[in-house]
Amino acid sequence: MKHHPIIAIVFVLLLRSAAFAEQSVPPVYGDHSNLLVYRDAGGREHAVKSKEDWAKRRGHVLLGMQQAMGALPERDKLPKLEVREGEVHKREEYTRITITFVAEVVDGKEDRVPAYLYLPAKRGDGEQPKQRPAMLVLHQTHALGKGDCDWEKGRTNRCLASELAARGYVVLAPDYPSFGDYTFDFAAMYKAGRYASGSMKGIFNHMRAVDLLQSREDVDGERIGVIGHSLGGHNAMFLAAFDERVKVIVSSCGWTPFHDYYGGKIAGWTSDRYMPRLREVYQLDAGKVPFDFYEVVAALAPRPFYSCSPTRDSNFDVMGVKKAGAKAKQVYELFKAEEKLVIEHPDSAHDFPPASREAAYKFIDEALSTMKSQR
Repeated sequence: MKHHPIIAIVFVLLLRSAAFAEQSVPPVYGDHSNLLVYRDAGGREHAVKSKEDWAKRRGHVLLGMQQAMGALPERDKLPKLEVREGEVHKREEYTRITITFVAEVVDGKEDRVPAYLYLPAKRGDGEQPKQRPAMLVLHQTHALGKGDCDWEKGRTNRCLASELAARGYVVLAPDYPSFGDYTFDFAAMYKAGRYASGSMKGIFNHMRAVDLLQSREDVDGERIGVIGHSLGGHNAMFLAAFDERVKVIVSSCGWTPFHDYYGGKIAGWTSDRYMPRLREVYQLDAGKVPFDFYEVVAALAPRPFYSCSPTRDSNFDVMGVKKAGAKAKQVYELFKAEEKLVIEHPDSAHDFPPASREAAYKFIDEALSTMKSQR
């Protein structure tokens, strides 16, 4: 698939600069909820009054995330994806293919990510689109991994991959390290020193998943979105913060500011799968963490972002979401895109209810079809 060379160069330069971000210390922001300020090299505070001003603060957000997660590895010398196909499962709505693809090669050994690839069935006798929009589906915390997003195996209200494939999207649902079929040794990863968090490894893998979707001739590489629930919800946000190829983002039960996560008790974020530095470097103090979800949501602007944040979610407190949403809206307003930030609060526990999923799917449909009409 061919892409505009200037856009490709800018994207590579952005990623290359991000790869060295850990070597730069971001300015200290004592209040991560105060989004409409940025600090210069001397630490002086300035008001964010323009998109250019916000770009400076956004750069600091990405630096802060990498202080907590470790640097994003370089992407200018990536190995071939070398997709391998396995089991093929056909349904009326789609064909599901079990695949693996190469995320990276470490010490001569391929790190292969298991995934499900869904190809929508042809509809009727009419002309079929040569390229379709695509969705990356990120699973929740469950031993099944990608399987929990599938009609054949998944739980109620979790089968996002099957539902989106039936809706006509090419869908890729990868396993997160240590879930599903993805056997992974975090101890070895940390010993090798390439990553400082499972979260950053997830971001890197998910960017490779976007690479895979863009490589396919049946995918419109300019119309790719991401959706996830819980673990997948914040992983969708983390990916989109670093990868602007993602054009629409949906997070269900995936986030709240650190001070509102179990009253500021952030130990749940510190396992090897996530961000150990929150314990080892920042002493489990939410106030010391160098980024927060106020900033992550704002970093998605002006792209469409839909959040399903239920009123009775015991993991991610809804009051924190409401506070952060109001602050992030200020940045969306800066872009005159406030209608693209949608945060809904169904009367539900930690779940992605049918009405909310349908609203999310319509949100995705509108976002990606609008982009097609503007090309």
